[in-house]
Amino acid sequence: MIETIDFSKSEQYTLSIRLSADGFSFSVFNPLGEGELSFFDRKVEESLSLTANLKQTFREIEWLKHPYRRVNILMADKRFTLVPLEFFEDEQTETLFYHNHPKRENEIVQYNILRKNNAVVLFSMDKSARSFLCEQYPDVRFYSQASSFIEHFSSKSRLGNSRKMYVHLRKDAADLYCYDRNHLLLANSFECKQTADRIYYLLYIWQQLNYNQEKDELHLTGKLEDKEELLKELRNYLRQVFVINPKAEFNRSEISKIEEIPFDMQTLLLCE
Repeated sequence: MIETIDFSKSEQYTLSIRLSADGFSFSVFNPLGEGELSFFDRKVEESLSLTANLKQTFREIEWLKHPYRRVNILMADKRFTLVPLEFFEDEQTETLFYHNHPKRENEIVQYNILRKNNAVVLFSMDKSARSFLCEQYPDVRFYSQASSFIEHFSSKSRLGNSRKMYVHLRKDAADLYCYDRNHLLLANSFECKQTADRIYYLLYIWQQLNYNQEKDELHLTGKLEDKEELLKELRNYLRQVFVINPKAEFNRSEISKIEEIPFDMQTLLLCE
């Protein structure tokens, strides 16, 4: 619970804020203690802009005004582009991003360099919201949800001899991260709301990458409202299909014990 935190020691803590269309999530993590973590969820007013929702939140939540050792902003959005590090040039960021995504008003394109994967993740966010957050936290760091997933799944993909596909399911999309050991083969997001569409994209990419139906692995996380139907159908085609259990995934760390905390926030905190 947030109420149990001693905010007089906030400069020892990491504050992470996850921004999504569904709402905001906040975690306060003490990396210097025994990994204590507190988590708080907040719905947004759909009639207000992202910036207006943030300003209202900061007016109402006093502990957001404290100084923190580190502040992370995680953008939970399906709009991202992956670029090989060797081909990346800073001045080409917008050109590369908008080659794959339509432009939106008042947005800024940012990037995360993932040196372990020799890749760069391009992503966007609302320019006004970014300015507001930078005013509150001058040393704030911004991350794409895809960046934390790529780093985490990369380390997991080293285990065993099989190639692996990790899929993060959202209400209206499926994000795919595919590896051969810890070598990233593909990272992409596909719009799909129905179970049949999810199955189509997963199997299509599986086939395109020439994955083996018997020995290669498919790991699922995210919104799994259609879990039973999805698993049943996928197991008609693939032998190794798993649902990620965060407690097992993170060795039963304090972070994984809070069931409400989104999986991407867990990966971000544990990648630090």
